[in-house]
Amino acid sequence: MSIQEELKKGAIAAAKSKDQIKLDTIRMASSAIKYKEIEKRGVLNEDEIQRVLATLCKQRRESIEQFEKGGRKDLVEKEKRELEILKAFLPPELPEEEIRKKVKEIIGSMGATSPKDIGKVMRVLMKELAGQADGSVVGKIVQDLLK
Repeated sequence: MSIQEELKKGAIAAAKSKDQIKLDTIRMASSAIKYKEIEKRGVLNEDEIQRVLATLCKQRRESIEQFEKGGRKDLVEKEKRELEILKAFLPPELPEEEIRKKVKEIIGSMGATSPKDIGKVMRVLMKELAGQADGSVVGKIVQDLLK
């Protein structure tokens, strides 16, 4: 089943169960996908839809961080709930151990040894791990290994 079909079914289920936050989040995700389709002037494939949802997840993480700094616990909880709802429509992310293993493999194959090589390594890794891992997690692991 495609992600858009899952979103539609999720919206119907949320409406029936009167889960307003879930319904609003799914509508917001559908709207973001629609805007991207208009921008592209065509239908998005599954990878592009995953990228849109990943962007929305990243925005939620950043919002959570900002609200925590501002002491807004109510908004932190709302954003966390939205993040969990959005993650349900994305494929599961790789565990950190597997990401670390993949990073070591790429660093070894490229012969990267210094922090100057971080950009090159990240470019290759993000192509391989697209949709499977958060870029900030990958970046931290690469920095740790190339120090």
